Amino acid sequence: MLVVFLTVFIDLIGFGIVVPLVPMYSRHYGASGWMIGVIIASFSAMQFIFSPIWGKLSDRHGRRPILLISTAGAACSYVLFAIGSGFENHALALGALLVSRLFAGACGGNITVAQAYIADITPPENRSKRMGLIGMAFGLGFIFGPAISGVALKFGGATAPGWTAAALCALNFLLAYFILAESLQPSSGHANRRPHFDQWRHMLAQPKIGLLIVIFFLATFAFSCFESTLPLLINDNFKLGLAVDVAAPATTVIWLFVFCGLISAFVQGGLIGRLVKLLGEPKLICLSLVMTGASLVLLPLIQGDGPLRWSAVLHLTDKPWIAMLGALVLLSIGSSLSRAPLFGLLSNLTPATEQGATIGVAQSAGALARIVGPIFAGTLYGLNDSTRALPYLICGTIAILAGLLTVRRLLAK
Repeated sequence: MLVVFLTVFIDLIGFGIVVPLVPMYSRHYGASGWMIGVIIASFSAMQFIFSPIWGKLSDRHGRRPILLISTAGAACSYVLFAIGSGFENHALALGALLVSRLFAGACGGNITVAQAYIADITPPENRSKRMGLIGMAFGLGFIFGPAISGVALKFGGATAPGWTAAALCALNFLLAYFILAESLQPSSGHANRRPHFDQWRHMLAQPKIGLLIVIFFLATFAFSCFESTLPLLINDNFKLGLAVDVAAPATTVIWLFVFCGLISAFVQGGLIGRLVKLLGEPKLICLSLVMTGASLVLLPLIQGDGPLRWSAVLHLTDKPWIAMLGALVLLSIGSSLSRAPLFGLLSNLTPATEQGATIGVAQSAGALARIVGPIFAGTLYGLNDSTRALPYLICGTIAILAGLLTVRRLLAK
């Protein structure tokens, strides 16, 4: 458990270094709202195609080799990101950013395989709790990743975050290569060999599994709209001046991601197991989606004047930023509570020979949401000033309705 946690954690540090910068770098290089959405969605477009493939390959050939391939691919993608972020020609820079995200998505099998790895070594009654460790790795990745990104940006310039992420992923490859053991045990069962879309049909035809995959799609769609436009919303609503200088606005957004990551890591690392026992998976998933939806509705309504100053916030004198941080606390808690019980429940409903394939389909559904979400949100956000709030209001409503659907269907006798 420790080794697979470290493998995912280091991978997500690299992811956390780059993710807050993609929309800001893209706008800095002249990308429209639609183009920003496409660049962000390109990662998920490739994940949509490749996540089930990696999951099935891990069922057939083992978890370890797939983790090694995806980790090596991530390192190469960050090298491309670093090179692209140093180009002076805007068209070349945007092209390099797009290619780097496409390649990163194609190689991004780590989470799918890590969840299957945990399912291999965990009894059914503890899977939701242990799936929370993947969520904790997400939270910690979004603490250390953006923090490292901010330091690298300050002392090494625009290309330094990409090179730092590449170096960390190279280190991760070595860690996995020398330490990580294979978890998939030989058995009398046979790993499923259904074609890609037949696997989708097979999963969606099962009522509870199909519902969980749909709920994960809706939850991810709502969160991806927030994730892809928050840097722009903060810049515009608090007048940070991204058009003039990328470093100062990027630093503010990076520390907000660190703030959210701290809360997420705390919730997923310490509370998931207790809350699952107290409420059960369906009620916990519903609670998480309602909290997420409420926070999304609040976010675009908060406006201020000037960058984040922690001293003012700590002394409760900067009311707009206090309100923004409060909304982000609600969002971080809500979004942290859904993944672990959802994947724990999904794993318990799935035969041992199809763990990788089922989780791969669910991750692929999440990737599909991350294709549609950023393009939808980026396009709608960029139309004019009056449409900035619409992605948040629409996605907040979707999240709340998805939560109510979850508790109604999963608890129905």
